[in-house]
Amino acid sequence: MNDFAKDSDDHLYSPDVRGALAGFALGEDTGVLEAAAAVRAAARGLDQLRAHGSGGRGLSAGALDVLIRLSTAEANIKDLAGSAGVSSRNVTGLVDTLERAGHAERIPDPRDRRSVLVRITENGRTWLEEFRRPAQLAMAAIFRGFTTAETAQLRHLCLRLAENQQALARHLDAAGS
Repeated sequence: MNDFAKDSDDHLYSPDVRGALAGFALGEDTGVLEAAAAVRAAARGLDQLRAHGSGGRGLSAGALDVLIRLSTAEANIKDLAGSAGVSSRNVTGLVDTLERAGHAERIPDPRDRRSVLVRITENGRTWLEEFRRPAQLAMAAIFRGFTTAETAQLRHLCLRLAENQQALARHLDAAGS
């Protein structure tokens, strides 16, 4: 368990993380390193909460994301991968897991005989319905005290991080080619 403190601007920080990073940064500002550590800690916490919420139901965060996407429309593997920001190979494995659990099924694509679509099953809909309320309660607890503006700002900042990471990945891919 990590104890937090507040800085002179009344912002939370981790003294343990700040102390460890101070030596690593060799006197440079630790702000971005601390922010990255905070994002990792928050993401880890959300993943743990999500895993606990699926409580023994055997779905990883990735499989849950695919199942949620399938709850609104059937899709092919490529589209699922694109919307999740992962590889088609990764989604194929997640769909395999969902199929074994009886939550999703592959069906022929009526528009393209060479392609298959994935759709949620009734069992998958039931699983999601049973997961929904505990997940909503957990998220309400995690975001307790946040204003609507703060949650919107947090979403915006996290997506800016993701956008910057994607741009960096493209740059590194281009440099390696």
